[in-house]
Amino acid sequence: MKKLTIFTIASVVFAISVSISCKQGDINPAIEVQVPPYFPPMVYDLQKNPVTQAGFELGKALFYEGQLSRDGMVSCGFCHQQSAGFTHHGHDLSHGVDDRLGKRNALPIQNMAFLSDFMWDGGIHDLDLQPLAPIENPVEMDESLPNVLEKLRRNPKYPPMFQRAFGTPEITGERLLKALSQFMVVMISANSRYDKYLRGQIQLTSDELRGLQLFKEKGCDKCHAGALFTDQSYRNNGLSLEFNQDLGRYEITLNEQDKYKFRVPSLRNVEVTRPYMHDGRFRNLEMVLDHYSEGMADIPTLDSIFRRPDGKRGIPMTAEEKRLIIAFLKTLTDEEFLTDKRFSEEH
Repeated sequence: MKKLTIFTIASVVFAISVSISCKQGDINPAIEVQVPPYFPPMVYDLQKNPVTQAGFELGKALFYEGQLSRDGMVSCGFCHQQSAGFTHHGHDLSHGVDDRLGKRNALPIQNMAFLSDFMWDGGIHDLDLQPLAPIENPVEMDESLPNVLEKLRRNPKYPPMFQRAFGTPEITGERLLKALSQFMVVMISANSRYDKYLRGQIQLTSDELRGLQLFKEKGCDKCHAGALFTDQSYRNNGLSLEFNQDLGRYEITLNEQDKYKFRVPSLRNVEVTRPYMHDGRFRNLEMVLDHYSEGMADIPTLDSIFRRPDGKRGIPMTAEEKRLIIAFLKTLTDEEFLTDKRFSEEH
């Protein structure tokens, strides 16, 4: 693989960071979100919602604000924990107010500005609208946007923060959602060991390199494609319906061919985002690869990529090949992103 040696170390550091450019005395400096050179174009339109320091800080405060939920306890950060790649660590399905059980596993929050659709079924097409789904879901935050706005208006903390972010203390739904987007847009994960390998900064081990080769040979990169490690498609990967009969994408499209299809999730930080699949049925990566090699159910909408010429299903893999692929997958863990204090609740 040809490494990206044309970029200097200085330019690489610049490309994966968020630089704050401001004039002296600027009370709300702009944050310029820099995209790594090997990433796809950003989908989110920063012209309609430029990221500023005050907007980012407001979005972060709202992300960890329990008042967005009915019981005042469940924040966005409750189900999206940084150390677990902003997933709900240890839960197969998300848990909301009154410990109510959600329908699906919490997806990670990372590189959101590059996605065109959101949720496991792709039912939301605008990052600015995405937070409304958990806020109004009765088993997640069980609240209404008007109630949330009233609570924030009564909280002395927030009118000054909205003033700094938007120029007046008025608290509206549009401003709340745009602030959350400003926080999430900055959450770019692109500094894993694999990224450093691409940039020519480090060398991977022989096991990791062989795992990368197998990742491609076995066709894993056909779905988990590109720098985001997802082609953003919706596929049926043969999960047994005995465990869960969630209809997936069909609930959005009502197209029979979309039954039991779900978003292809990114593999970035996959080492820490367990359990896996939309219903969290697999506890570790070994179980995931066992499913792909020998556990697929014969479902009419099973993706054709998993149907083999010999009539069997799945991707043939030996135990050693699975070990090597997992070694590669662990190179996608971005420790700096998982510990970045800009995104943590304490700072």
